[in-house]
Amino acid sequence: MLTSIIVGLYVLALVFIFLYSLAQGHLLWHYLKKRRSLAVTPQVPPLHWPKVTVQLPIYNEKYVADRLLEAVSLLNYPEDRLEIQVLDDSDDETSDILAKKITSLSHLSIQHVRRENRDGYKAGALKHGLSLAKGDLIAVFDADFVPDPEFLLCTVPEFSNPKVGMVQTRWTHLNLKQSLLTRLQAFALDAHFIVEQVGRNTLGAFINFNGTGGIWRKQCIIDAGDWSDDTLTEDLDLSYRAQKAGWEFIYLPNVASPAELPPIMSALKSQQFRWTKGGAECAKKHLLSMWLRKDLPLMAKLHATAHLLNSTIFIAILMVSALSVPLWWMSLYGHFPEWLWKYGIVFMLGFFIIAGVYFVANTFELKGVGQKLSTFFYQLPLFLAVSMGMALHNSIAVWEGFTGQKSPFIRTPKFNAQSLLEIKKNRYLTLEIPLSTYAEGGFALVFLVLVGVSIWLGHWLFFPLHLLLCIGYFLVFIQSFHNTLD
Repeated sequence: MLTSIIVGLYVLALVFIFLYSLAQGHLLWHYLKKRRSLAVTPQVPPLHWPKVTVQLPIYNEKYVADRLLEAVSLLNYPEDRLEIQVLDDSDDETSDILAKKITSLSHLSIQHVRRENRDGYKAGALKHGLSLAKGDLIAVFDADFVPDPEFLLCTVPEFSNPKVGMVQTRWTHLNLKQSLLTRLQAFALDAHFIVEQVGRNTLGAFINFNGTGGIWRKQCIIDAGDWSDDTLTEDLDLSYRAQKAGWEFIYLPNVASPAELPPIMSALKSQQFRWTKGGAECAKKHLLSMWLRKDLPLMAKLHATAHLLNSTIFIAILMVSALSVPLWWMSLYGHFPEWLWKYGIVFMLGFFIIAGVYFVANTFELKGVGQKLSTFFYQLPLFLAVSMGMALHNSIAVWEGFTGQKSPFIRTPKFNAQSLLEIKKNRYLTLEIPLSTYAEGGFALVFLVLVGVSIWLGHWLFFPLHLLLCIGYFLVFIQSFHNTLD
């Protein structure tokens, strides 16, 4: 009975991963069909440029506040049609930095908006700002972004279609080469911004505003019920509400919005926790209603399911990882089901599909086959290892999201750092090490032992998986202490 339960759960997790990979493969197919026509002729500029409000939600961002305002001040747009809202919830010297910078930009229309409290966190700040905004269009940039001067000229013309409610641009990476960790983050994000967003937009499935680097029609936000803080991913939540209300979204992969990647593991973990938990909360909130709608095609519903449940992939990875231990033990004594070995090869197709998605996403700007292959085959194993190593941390977040456990909106520390010393001096770094980090260290030791025993016995059934898990958990464990404890 116990063997049947272990095998059943293991197969269930593999099936979930496989189905998710098929959805990714379908997006890749639509991206490849669309790729040649991505460099389209820009929209014709409007005869009368609409009023635009640029919202900058900020909370304790002393290292990047000045840089953000400087970049926004360079936006190429008629000054009499541009309003800038600095939505400042800070309780440290960031407010003084912002006030000084705003004074130096007196030729622009800039509102320094302060609230009495942080009710609703970022969603609350955006909602409050919207009630004061004069613009017909609302652009949003987080503090770690450096918007391109041509951003508004490239995006605003898309709203000539009255059905368009939001236009999202592609994130690019200011500090891509800062460390291995930033390279691996870019490796993951590029798959979303190059393949997934283009694929979904091409086949008419729901896409999402990514929280920043996008621009909304104000009426779309109002029609969708305004910003809400009942999930940690207010951007994904509003995106689904708006598209369910009939608004169309446009994704522009050729318009870049540069941003900073978290350079250390503790910052990345806080970001990942918010994204994965918020994704689960949005799945709980929207998934059933998507399937009950009769006006949506089946393919849109299937991709909405894959989209809303994409953070759940970490629970499946954790299950496969944990259950591989008793299965490895069973295989030593000849109790491993032969049918699972025989048909398990089918699940390898999912791996090749996912590899294809990341290959296309991360090599489309590289020249030459040699450069593409060397870059890809260096980063893919490390990316897979670290993703597996993050499975425990992210699974906890997903579980909390599905079970309704509430937690505050924890901002990701921003750095604007040029050196390791500057990173270490960041005052927003946390010194707290959660128990899950020590559990990650425990997993690393378990899989290290299994790798060693497998080599000693010449037993290779789970060797590649356990080696990746060992490397991944060790990297995540060690990096969790990096710049946190000296």
